Amino acid sequence: MAAAAATLLLLFASCMHAAVFCAAAAGFDEVPTVTFDEGFAPLFGESNMGRSSSGDAVSITLDRSTGSGFISKHYYHHGLFSADVKLPAGHTAGVVVAFYLSNGDVFEATHDELDFEFLGNRAGHRWRMQTNVYGNGSTATGREERYVLPFDPTAAKHRFSILWSSSSVVFYVDGTPVREAQRRRGRRRFVDDGVGPDGDGSDMGADYPSKPMAVYVTIWDGSTWATENGKHTVDYAHGPFTAEFSGLVLRGCPADASADIRQLHLGASTQRCAAAEWELMTAEYAVMTARKREAMRRFRRKQMVYTVCYDTDRYPAALPECEVNAAERQMFERWGESKVSFRSRTTPPRPLVPMMQAD
Repeated sequence: MAAAAATLLLLFASCMHAAVFCAAAAGFDEVPTVTFDEGFAPLFGESNMGRSSSGDAVSITLDRSTGSGFISKHYYHHGLFSADVKLPAGHTAGVVVAFYLSNGDVFEATHDELDFEFLGNRAGHRWRMQTNVYGNGSTATGREERYVLPFDPTAAKHRFSILWSSSSVVFYVDGTPVREAQRRRGRRRFVDDGVGPDGDGSDMGADYPSKPMAVYVTIWDGSTWATENGKHTVDYAHGPFTAEFSGLVLRGCPADASADIRQLHLGASTQRCAAAEWELMTAEYAVMTARKREAMRRFRRKQMVYTVCYDTDRYPAALPECEVNAAERQMFERWGESKVSFRSRTTPPRPLVPMMQAD
């Protein structure tokens, strides 16, 4: 009971700090969690993994010898996947902590992936959060966005969630939606005034993630790119670096473990999960109300420091899932970085290199 009350307090404080509607978090606290043994298995660096006696909390550590990670025991046809995360403090440049869905171990050339990546920084500088969407091996088309968080992710745990269905992907922070990628946007692709729709319909097509995916949690050395495109690398004199995970949620339709995973996105297996997906998408937390959408806009307006949707250097024509707002676009440089973030610069930063996928 005390733990639940503490989580509610954290969610409320986060909403107030970010100046978003706290109602956006509705429904998340009723979602059941799983213990590590119920839902997960070690992936690598098991010697750098710790578990609570109850099994409902896990730590993963990066040191000079190895990183660490774990993977869900099942692949899933869509679902809600969530974790309460506390990141390592201090000098963490080059460190990457990832919570993501992927099927890269099965579909090497055509894999799907949905990422939360947390990018460490120098002491006294803030962690960056990055989201990304891949489908059918479309890693050459980077769809990353980066944000600074409206709280210190090293001081307490905060909830990060991915809601994935056959029609949309939504990323949440403490129950507030922060990014939505719709498979088909209808006529909402260009929004001239932030309210009314305009423009032609658009479709992500094969770039939309559609095959069963597992849930991965990892910590690793991303020195080559994670902090200012590799300018600051991991300094193990400040390690070891430990991230804590709890409140693990695997609310999805498991793929048939007895079947060939490479065929499970076809035919009967997908139909078997249709009812479960309908139940998922009609849950309170999944329904995208006007208040939730306004909370998402507000978070993005205040916290987003890079978006591929306004990176016209890389993509002169916006990607199909992008909802381009003419007024908002003026707040970003042509290379997608927020003007607010770089207002003291007299010259543009180095162009972004394509982001690496979670490892």
